[in-house]
Amino acid sequence: MNDMTEGKISKKIVLFALPVFLGQLLQQLYNIVDSIVVGRVVGSDALAAVSSSGSLIFLMVGFIQGLFIGAGVIIGKRFGAKDYDKVRVAVHTAVAFAFIAGLILIVAGIGITPTLLRLMKTPADVMPSSVAYFRVYFIGGLFIVMYNACCGIFQAMGDSRHPLYYLMASAVTNIILDLIFVAGLKMGVKGAAAATVISQFLAASLALLKLTRVEGAHRLVIKEIKIDPDTLKQELGLGLPTGVQNSVIAIANVIVQSNINAFGDIAMAGCGSYFKLEGFAFLPITAFSAALTNFISQNLGARKFDRVKAGARFGIFMGVGIAELIGIIFYIFCPVLLTMFSSESDVIAYGISQARTETLFYCLLALSHCMAGILRGAGKTKVPMFVMLACWCLIRITYITIAVRLFPVITTVFTAYPLTWSLSSILFVIYYFKADWVHSFEGKAA
Repeated sequence: MNDMTEGKISKKIVLFALPVFLGQLLQQLYNIVDSIVVGRVVGSDALAAVSSSGSLIFLMVGFIQGLFIGAGVIIGKRFGAKDYDKVRVAVHTAVAFAFIAGLILIVAGIGITPTLLRLMKTPADVMPSSVAYFRVYFIGGLFIVMYNACCGIFQAMGDSRHPLYYLMASAVTNIILDLIFVAGLKMGVKGAAAATVISQFLAASLALLKLTRVEGAHRLVIKEIKIDPDTLKQELGLGLPTGVQNSVIAIANVIVQSNINAFGDIAMAGCGSYFKLEGFAFLPITAFSAALTNFISQNLGARKFDRVKAGARFGIFMGVGIAELIGIIFYIFCPVLLTMFSSESDVIAYGISQARTETLFYCLLALSHCMAGILRGAGKTKVPMFVMLACWCLIRITYITIAVRLFPVITTVFTAYPLTWSLSSILFVIYYFKADWVHSFEGKAA
């Protein structure tokens, strides 16, 4: 356990964020290995099927992941308040709910994937590979949900190291199996998806096993796994807005992807390759956003309001600064980096076009996510939901629908991202400085 209510603020946040950063880096690397192996061994059609998967996967997985944000906030506040009995109740409720949610994800993912792919205007020559990839991928839905639930519990207790260890094991396993299934056994996109499922199973199993052996209030006792209705109501009350936000934003991104798909499989492959690179920009954003959520929740539980504000300032500065540095590097070196995924000049050209449109605005993407992380830690999950739904969904869709008809080039689609990142950042800054979001919790129970 890592008590974030004591000690030097910058050290606590960085030591929490660093393992999250490294873990996400490993995850991004093995996602890239998927694309490199598939693109080089199978071809551009298969690369298009795998590379365009992000928005659809997030549509399915993002909702359930968002639900567990609420569990993490509840656990963190109770831990900060030293209410260990209630921590145990929240942990067992989260695991029980994760099992149910994982089964639902399997059924939904396998069942509605073809319909969603058609709605995304997936080209006919890519459709068989896309359906095959997704149906195998979602067989591992239970492992995806359980792993995220367990890691959310560790992180709520201030422990970001163990999730890193499990991602390391998962990443190495995925890379080895990619080489065996795709390059060796020539299983194509099904092999890439199977490698992912097996690696997710390993990560979830290790995380669950560790939870049964830890010393502390978050120890998992198998026979005590059950849902406490009041706790689940609180967890869902905080997590549901984030789940809805994730899903609706994912729907918006699916619409964006469908507009990209309309330009053909070469555009899909090129933009999919860029999105793999963009994942690296999310690393500091994810790391510091997660650190801020847990830091804020624990310190609000402990009623250390000045510490909350100081931690928020530091986390925003670090997340925004590092993300922008990555953006500048990508802007300069994207032509070289994109050659990792394909040697086709047209594929690379699409990726460069998207990179040169978006990368210099990563600072705004980071600012929005870091502020959303702060507000979620404070239990204000509805605020980022409304801001992001308005900007990243309604405005993004409206803009693309109108602008693409007026200017039917793919760069019109790309500009939707920096435009909506800018708008959400402005709204978050206004709320952050106008609303007394910290002291509004004074006197409330954790």
